[in-house]
Amino acid sequence: MMLRSIMPRVIWDYRYFIFTSVLSDFKNQVARSKLGFFWLVAAPLSQVLIYAFVLSSVMSQKLPGIDSGFSYSIYLLASFQFWFLFVEIFNRSLSVFIDNASVIKKISFPRLALPLVVVITALINNMIFLLVTTCVYYVIGFYFSLSMIWFPVILAINIAFACGLGITLGVLNVFIRDISQISNIVIQFLFWLTPLVYTIDILPPAFQTIIKFNPLYWLSQAYHDVIVYGNGPNVAALSMMAVASVFLVCLGYFLFKKSSAEMVDVL
Repeated sequence: MMLRSIMPRVIWDYRYFIFTSVLSDFKNQVARSKLGFFWLVAAPLSQVLIYAFVLSSVMSQKLPGIDSGFSYSIYLLASFQFWFLFVEIFNRSLSVFIDNASVIKKISFPRLALPLVVVITALINNMIFLLVTTCVYYVIGFYFSLSMIWFPVILAINIAFACGLGITLGVLNVFIRDISQISNIVIQFLFWLTPLVYTIDILPPAFQTIIKFNPLYWLSQAYHDVIVYGNGPNVAALSMMAVASVFLVCLGYFLFKKSSAEMVDVL
């Protein structure tokens, strides 16, 4: 209840700080570049193209339910729609307090505004990528179905899970800098333990069971169900992910409140 009442007040009272921070962050991404906006989508699309080129001949025969010659590319775009948002929010939340140490020491403002800046910036980038993805889909003759009404729900859960996990570890990272190094390694493993560039049904049953213990599997599956296959997500699994996301956000907030004073001294 406390977190729910504090967040709107922080957003409103410090709306100009948040807006200018987001604007500054966005400008920094395109600063001194004539093709600035192009680079916002060039990197993610190039990654999609690499996997599509290398693995399409293998995976194109493994994607039943997608009536398109570009089935694997369609699958990949949905995968990275989920993954890029998760990774950007998680990585930036993990280091948000360290990266803004000078601001935290010099300016008095609610520190919770910093994760909000991260989330808003990442969401803008993700919406730009979604717009480009939608254009690509239409060019190759693939169209969204009514299942896209679920998209805001899975988007919100993805954001909450990534931010909650990132802030929880981000607070710990201030005191134990090894956290960021360990997290970088774990994220690399999670990429391959989540069915992003492959489908889970190509794995042996024993490995499928292991993969399903990865919470990111359920989020990625929801993206694929909604975007690629035109189905509703697994509501039970999505509900559990929503509960886990709320728990992580509350845990991150609790750790932050308990250690905020000490964080300033350590930073």
